[in-house]
Amino acid sequence: MVKQNKFTVSHAPFWHDGDSIKAMNINIMAALLPATLFGIVQFGMPALGVICLSIASAMAWEALFSFISKRPIIIHDYNAAVIGMVFGMMLPATIPWWVVIIGTFVSVIVGQQIFGGIGSNPFNPAVIGIAITSLSWKSLFDFDSALVNYQFDFTALDPLGALKHQGPQIVDMFSLSSLLMGGQVGAIGSIFGLGIILGGIYLIIRGYIRWEISVAYVAGIILTAWIFNITDPSKYASPMFHLFTGYTLLGAFFLATETSSSPVNLIPMLIYGAMGGFMTILIRNIGVYPDGTIYAILLINLINPLIDKIRPKAFGKCKRSKQCVK
Repeated sequence: MVKQNKFTVSHAPFWHDGDSIKAMNINIMAALLPATLFGIVQFGMPALGVICLSIASAMAWEALFSFISKRPIIIHDYNAAVIGMVFGMMLPATIPWWVVIIGTFVSVIVGQQIFGGIGSNPFNPAVIGIAITSLSWKSLFDFDSALVNYQFDFTALDPLGALKHQGPQIVDMFSLSSLLMGGQVGAIGSIFGLGIILGGIYLIIRGYIRWEISVAYVAGIILTAWIFNITDPSKYASPMFHLFTGYTLLGAFFLATETSSSPVNLIPMLIYGAMGGFMTILIRNIGVYPDGTIYAILLINLINPLIDKIRPKAFGKCKRSKQCVK
């Protein structure tokens, strides 16, 4: 009997560049920091309280679930902190504390942990949380109504809310420079467009998100909004207005690009991003919701497994022979 040597080989990938989930999450939080700090400065201490509570409660929910399910507690990888930070950035500064607690529970436990934890979630966890809380307590997410509770003199309005109720004539109230520099009312981390763009570019340069998804998403927004606009300018706003309002930039750089719920191949990434931009504008212009970004992200998350199966055909031919492998 011939004795054979057995080799133990781990699964791919075989090359490790020294990076880690912890390092990735720290960089994501650093990229989110400019927009978050601007929101805190703009909306004051209530905004700081919302962000801190969101991050802390998200980490607490993950630790509690790990303890109950007898799994290792690994909150030091900052995965839950990123979920909490992204979720908090999409909230108004006047949101009640109990909504933050419920929202982080939905994001961390329902959106990720029950599917198996990091890498197993089919949807972006923070998007799941914000979708359920905004549908459950819709009035609390009316950014214009929240103005009465701010302790500052805000003369701006929520652009998408005003567009929905008053029509495209209000577009002239918002210059592109003011939208980029936070001259609008909205969620804590969504009003400073320039900060979000800089954070997204930083992550692309560092290789933590793929540029294909972000570029395709932005292209989908611009192209779809342009088609609507040229058909009836008196009814539909311009592409640039849609690009720099609401959750659009957050969606392009931080929501659609979430690792576990987005494709990994080139063609699927382009389709995935473009469909996200298309659905965002479709929901805004035809649907009942002022901002369709959240629901568009959930839809493309849903079809991601199907899209990621798309492969380009291989070059060359394989003749019928024993060497051919079907």
